[in-house]
Amino acid sequence: MQEPIIEVKNLSKKYNIVHQQGGYIALRDVLTETAKHPFKFLKQKTKKAIGRETKEGFWALKDVSFNVKKGEAIGIIGANGAGKSTLLKILSKITSPTEGEVKFKGRVSSLLEVGTGFHPELTGRENIFLNGAILGMAKKEIAEKFDSIVKFAEIEKFLDTPVKRYSSGMYVRLAFAVAAHMEPDILIVDEVLAVGDAEFQKKCLGKMDEVTKTAGRTILFVSHNMGAIEKLCKRCVWLDGGEVKMIGETKDVVEVYLSQTRGQTSTKITWQNNNPGDQEFIKFKSMQLMDNNGHLTHAALAENPLYVSITYDILKPVQNMQIGFSLNSEDKIIFKSVDLLLPKFKEVIRKPGTYTSTCIIPSNFLNQNRYFISLFSHIPNQKMLANEESILKIDVLTKTTFSGVKSQPGLLRPLLEWKTTAIKLD
Repeated sequence: MQEPIIEVKNLSKKYNIVHQQGGYIALRDVLTETAKHPFKFLKQKTKKAIGRETKEGFWALKDVSFNVKKGEAIGIIGANGAGKSTLLKILSKITSPTEGEVKFKGRVSSLLEVGTGFHPELTGRENIFLNGAILGMAKKEIAEKFDSIVKFAEIEKFLDTPVKRYSSGMYVRLAFAVAAHMEPDILIVDEVLAVGDAEFQKKCLGKMDEVTKTAGRTILFVSHNMGAIEKLCKRCVWLDGGEVKMIGETKDVVEVYLSQTRGQTSTKITWQNNNPGDQEFIKFKSMQLMDNNGHLTHAALAENPLYVSITYDILKPVQNMQIGFSLNSEDKIIFKSVDLLLPKFKEVIRKPGTYTSTCIIPSNFLNQNRYFISLFSHIPNQKMLANEESILKIDVLTKTTFSGVKSQPGLLRPLLEWKTTAIKLD
């Protein structure tokens, strides 16, 4: 029996969350408490002394166990806050577990965040050698793979430019190219690939597939893209609330995961503490489906328009940001839509405040079917700010059709304009 290359045993990670009661501390409170407790003169200590600051334990991971065999590609799925990133940080030795242990047999390379392991003042050429050295490669070994790394990353023209001038998309291309070509025994990849364009994502998936099947290396892959998970990984781990919900064949795990997730969807979702947005730029408050009378709806007539409304807070000024959604059937994306299109979004700076963005799906556009709606927000080619799959559902019903029957093939039924001209009459 083949021994596992990764053993995760009873892994747990606990964080302390600080709660402050009342954001304002008066100077008199500081002076009073300092006089009573001379060794607690700092403001933070004073908050604790007067009972305005308490700590609460939060288990990001709890008793997680699984093994990974050599040459296996294993997917890690789950909602935001499920513990996926915490798990990868422990596996990458960025942070240590509170309980449990991880055993590796081989060299580990991680791609968790844009630009990890790069020095901004160094050029792309210099960073390839630096990153390779960090991964434990000899200079001769890096030089042998240099050309293929540059070709894969598609940065030939900017090779001798400091990477601080690279876009996030260029960062990702170079970082992935280095990690994939340096032949680690274990490659850990987070959702960071979502920053790249669709063609490059496809290229990365192909490379990872090649790495496992041809070179026999091991990959741990975290993604919200169930299609990518199913394509690359034969086995899958589903995390929920920091615990392992299910481990098994990818197709089986994804099917159960989606059925349970979609079973919880509704006509409106509200976020509070479990905000799916990037904490630096955006905080989502709600997303809802409404009919043409402004009422929440879970079933709509194809003959009437449908409104998708998203409410959110902008936390600091941000430029080039797009907010949008995708409409999906059970197994495919029907379309995606964003609130700002090129080149207009490059001119828009969103200032801090609360916003509502509403999209109108026109009447006689969708055919009779059940649809699922996913939320996303990003700065194109730079940063994914949110990616929540299938959080709302809608049943579209058909009252009439053009031919007089209710059922028509296809997922769309747009009223297109036709012109008929007689070329020759008898």
